[in-house]
Order: sequence, then structure tokens, then C-alpha cells
Amino acid sequence: QVQLVESGGGLVQPGGSLRLSCAASGSIFSINAMGWYRQAPGKQRELVAAITSGGSTNYADSVKGRFTISRDNAKNTVYLQMNSLKPEDTAVYYCNADILPPYSDYFVDYWGKGTLVTVSS
Repeated sequence: QVQLVESGGGLVQPGGSLRLSCAASGSIFSINAMGWYRQAPGKQRELVAAITSGGSTNYADSVKGRFTISRDNAKNTVYLQMNSLKPEDTAVYYCNADILPPYSDYFVDYWGKGTLVTVSS
């Protein structure tokens, strides 16, 4: 089995910063894309940022210039550095990873349980 465990969420004032981490563990042969999604109350889950195994990145327009995604392939970990946070960034943030199990030809999509980020004064 595979687990994705997020950490780093919390309460921060507008303009502040947080760094989210997500570590993948378990039966993993390789990991393709990793990413962060978020879901605010009453809204659909949306992509925040994604990064390929080669380091190519993709961001939602609403976070470009403020958020930075990175990964440590040796640690199977993805990070999200969030700066200049706004109240509208308040949401549960979910980690996602496209993982190839050992002895398999197919990648499987895994999700973490989420970490709450609250931006408020």
C-alpha cells in the first residue's frame, strides 16, 4: 500500500507564508507527477500546482508568482511554498501523486487526507 502524508498547514495572517510538505511511502517503484490541489468550503477541488519527475511545473493562475512547488525525488516528497497568502487561499490542501507500484505496468493515482490552511487576521 501507499500513503501520502501532508504536513505544514495552519493559521496564518494575510501576507504571511506557509510551507506544505507531502511524503509518499509504501510500495513505490517510481513516481511520475506530484501535485497540490485545494478545496474551499462550497467549492470544487482545484489544481494549485503540479510538478513532473523531471521538474517541469504548472500553476493555477491565482497562485502564480506567490506559490512555488518543488520535490525531492530521493525522499519521495513534494513541497508547496506559499507566500503572500490571501484569505481566498483558505482551503483544505490535498497532495496527489501518480505512482507506479513494483511489478506493475500501470500508474495509480493516490491522494493524501488533506491539511487545512486558514488565512485570516
